[in-house]
Amino acid sequence: MKVVILAAGQGTRLRPYTNEKPKCMVELCEKPLLEYQLDAFRKAGVSDITVIAGYQQDKINQAGVKKVINEKYASTNMVSTLMCAKELFDGSDDVLITYGDIVYEQRILDAILSASGPVAITIDREWRRLWALRMDNPLKDAETLRLSGDQVLELGKRPKNYEEIEGQYMGLIKVSAEKACDFVRTWEQMDRTALYDGQDFDNMYLTSFIQYLIDDNWFVRAVPVVNGWLEIDTVDDLKFYEDFIRSGTGKEIFAPE
Repeated sequence: MKVVILAAGQGTRLRPYTNEKPKCMVELCEKPLLEYQLDAFRKAGVSDITVIAGYQQDKINQAGVKKVINEKYASTNMVSTLMCAKELFDGSDDVLITYGDIVYEQRILDAILSASGPVAITIDREWRRLWALRMDNPLKDAETLRLSGDQVLELGKRPKNYEEIEGQYMGLIKVSAEKACDFVRTWEQMDRTALYDGQDFDNMYLTSFIQYLIDDNWFVRAVPVVNGWLEIDTVDDLKFYEDFIRSGTGKEIFAPE
């Protein structure tokens, strides 16, 4: 198993915490976000870990972790960042892709590591429990995710109602060794002049690329979980989650070890 952590972005919505450090090194309860993930990988016996850095790249120096640089981090988005490490998709191992601004319990990692299929993504079936605590209108910040059994049919669109959200995409993706080369080859063959969910090729979201794979008849498996993770995107998120964890009120939703 290879792991690729996407951590090149500037994290502007987390300023001033990201003024002098990358988003993945911002601390949640005195522990950098990246360290939560590395601890989970160590416990799962996964040691081949690559961080794709960009902004404040010199601040990422974890022992045993390889680093690839997206020199164009200021003008590109997640898929372009991911493909800075496309040589890792050589078919020798499964590849786990994870966003650098999420933290998750061990059981979440174990679920995606054991999932089969060409591409698998974790989805939180009970996402509204957390969203309802964070905001008055959960629908405003959510994205569509439609399923047929355990097959993902659609994700990443703006929902009209809750029925269009059968789970919350979390930012954990596993690509099988058998499809790893095709995963990169498909990206390389995409139209670079087209827009993908309103974004140009260099700024495409990962959800848009996954949808492209689905539309190209790839089977994308949903790995359902119930809570057990957090995404830290804004200053308000960070403050809310720190209170949430320290007070113990959120232990049924996220319980870090």
